[in-house]
Amino acid sequence: MDKRSRELRKTIVKTLKASRRGHLGASFSLIEILRVLYDDILRYDSQNPQWLERDRCILSKGHGCLALYAILADKGFFPESELDKFCQVDGILGGHPEYGKVPGVEASTGSLGHGLSIGIGFALNARIDKADYRTFVILGDGESQEGSIWEAAMCAGKHRLSNLTVLMDYNKHQSYGSTTEVQDLEPLADKWRAFGFAAVEVDGHDVTALRDVLSQVPLETHKPTAIICHTIKGKGVDFAENNLNWHHKSRISDNEIQAMLTALEG
Repeated sequence: MDKRSRELRKTIVKTLKASRRGHLGASFSLIEILRVLYDDILRYDSQNPQWLERDRCILSKGHGCLALYAILADKGFFPESELDKFCQVDGILGGHPEYGKVPGVEASTGSLGHGLSIGIGFALNARIDKADYRTFVILGDGESQEGSIWEAAMCAGKHRLSNLTVLMDYNKHQSYGSTTEVQDLEPLADKWRAFGFAAVEVDGHDVTALRDVLSQVPLETHKPTAIICHTIKGKGVDFAENNLNWHHKSRISDNEIQAMLTALEG
């Protein structure tokens, strides 16, 4: 990891101090995906979050919101001081992102399986309005076991929504087991292709690879794009990596906070 990836993870760890709980594993696997989107790909105005020409980005796996909050604060959507009030009654940042309350959040998510359907609505609306904004939806692999995801995928393929890109944070773990044990998703790329998507696989922590593939979307004319990002749950902190105890951690101690910060110093 380079300095920026480490610093964003440190911001997440420091945010956790406010509530002593949160979905650390899911947030750490997302960092590079969100970083590349907001640093290099998305069109937006942090001082005018409702700018009509902005690209839309939906974090369907809403429990990974700590990563999104770190990026949105970094980009100036809201003051960084809000991070210190995570899950507090006087703050705007809850345990899942909330539309209308958090600037930059396009949809309230966390009830898994709905983000792609919302994104399809955005993409269809852009087509009807003859607008050129794009929609990006970030899915979790656990939520992709839900039928609503594949109903939505079938719809996107039917309507040939080339202005829609799905990124799957494929860390291969969910709250209580591996995706292989709970409900295997493979052959995953072939599934997306069967539903009418152009699909590609990439290292979800490789910033250059992510930037390259996202710079090329849509990968095929008249098809939505699916980018399967192979990631590591808890990436960056060795004792949290692929450790289901860190899917959601409560009562995080000062020692654990310091241990994470130390690990991120490399």
